[in-house]
Amino acid sequence: MKIVVIGGTGLIGTQTVNILRANGHEVVAASPQSGVNTLTGEGLAEALQGAQVIVDLSNSPSFEDTAVMNFFKTANENLLPAEKAAGVQHHIALSVVGTKDLQASGYFRAKQVQEDMIKASGIPYTIVHATQFFEFAGGIVYTSTADGKVTLPDANIQPIASKDVAAFMAQTAVAEPANTILEIGGPEKFDMADWIKQYAQATGKDLDIQSDKNALYSGAALEADTLTPSKAVHLGSTKYADWIAEPVNQR
Repeated sequence: MKIVVIGGTGLIGTQTVNILRANGHEVVAASPQSGVNTLTGEGLAEALQGAQVIVDLSNSPSFEDTAVMNFFKTANENLLPAEKAAGVQHHIALSVVGTKDLQASGYFRAKQVQEDMIKASGIPYTIVHATQFFEFAGGIVYTSTADGKVTLPDANIQPIASKDVAAFMAQTAVAEPANTILEIGGPEKFDMADWIKQYAQATGKDLDIQSDKNALYSGAALEADTLTPSKAVHLGSTKYADWIAEPVNQR
């Protein structure tokens, strides 16, 4: 089977490509570096020729409201028609648990536009909603720090290892289209502040971490379980304590 992975050189993309290739599939790791650019359309027709499945793991390089909307809208305006012309039989996209409830955020408004375009395309599809990756803890600290304090929403989080996301995406690539949203998450639910405290302790960071019911996540207010799956079809097997204990993950 020929499978094209858009964003095939990123965190999830690289791992997904490796799994699919190890299972004997013909895989194109598509990215601007490989001459395939969904924003300009460059290389799309050639990459999609003969492909049965497209897995879109791409993400905007900027989370600024206008830039991120332009990225997802333009990319899909180019990608989806090219897929139809090539006869692609299954479009798979990675999105985020809670997207529909986070529309105060420019990033999540853009993700919702992407999802709506996929559903309207006429191409059989599967949209995977994943929770935040273990690898995001440092970024959450960075964006939540002000005046020497890390202030986090008083809400729950159910993070997942990127390798578990990649394994599920590879599995989905060879399955029949679900034509719906599938939710996945990690094996454990944490209070967000407690999770970040585990990260800080494991990485030796001296952080002043606190919860605030009014704190925002990516510009949006959270309910207690906005970021956790309500109907998960799969939970990753990797526990955070085991993952962060590995020196390679302590960054």
